[in-house]
Amino acid sequence: MPISDNLRGALYMNVAMAAFTLNDSCMKALTQTLPLWQSIALRGLFTLGPLLLVAASQGGFRLRLPRREWGIMSIRSVAEVASTLLFLAALVHMPIANLSAIMQSLPLAVALAAWAVFGERVGWRRLTAILIGFVGVLIIIRPGPDGFDHWSLMGLASVAFVVVRDLSTRELSNAVPSSTVAVVASLSVTVTALAMSLAQGWQAPTVHEWLLVAAAAAALVFGYNFAVMTMRVGDIGFVAPFRYTSLLWAIFLGWAAFGTLPDALTLLGAALVVGSGIFTLWRERKVKAEAGA
Repeated sequence: MPISDNLRGALYMNVAMAAFTLNDSCMKALTQTLPLWQSIALRGLFTLGPLLLVAASQGGFRLRLPRREWGIMSIRSVAEVASTLLFLAALVHMPIANLSAIMQSLPLAVALAAWAVFGERVGWRRLTAILIGFVGVLIIIRPGPDGFDHWSLMGLASVAFVVVRDLSTRELSNAVPSSTVAVVASLSVTVTALAMSLAQGWQAPTVHEWLLVAAAAAALVFGYNFAVMTMRVGDIGFVAPFRYTSLLWAIFLGWAAFGTLPDALTLLGAALVVGSGIFTLWRERKVKAEAGA
């Protein structure tokens, strides 16, 4: 029995989120024994080849772009590098589910930034939902001497740079292929990590560490491709909320691989963030439908 495009899109989104979270888990395990910058550089070197092959197969990779597009891509690449490095630095020291819960605030932060920067319409219902979501983030990080540390701050900073990255992406014209954006972003992160690793030093990876690098790279490429497939089928308003399944995967992999589970307050904060995000997506879809009518 064939499934609908919406269900297929939801399935693709689930697979993409599982792959991205598996990549995070492999990187967390890898950086316990291998220097952080070396780990990021090795993953990048493993990832670039498959991304170039995918880009070539899609026939959409090109570097001859207008100066304006390269300017936006430069801003986006800086934000990509900063968000990746901050996220992975925090991941080394934080439970994966806790950091994942903080990252779930990203759609809320993007909506708020789009309202503040581009003047996009955001009604009082969505603004209220966004504020409730950020209350959830505060519950997760628990400002104060008992719950908050600078690793949580790095996670929040990573969200801020992802917002810059996503808003920059909105400014790119349709003439810029997605595969070009992905390759430039990956190359930027890899080159930066290689430069940083020279100061930090390298060590010879073990067979187990090489397998973790390969698994992280494969999961990243797999997740990227399924994320692209997700955008091509189904109604985005139906499919988008399934991105929050990454939190479920993070809880499961955190328990299975590292023996950690989020406490009750973290789960409460995560529920507020996810609930607010889903409501914001639903409300945005409804407003657009009413405007179209």
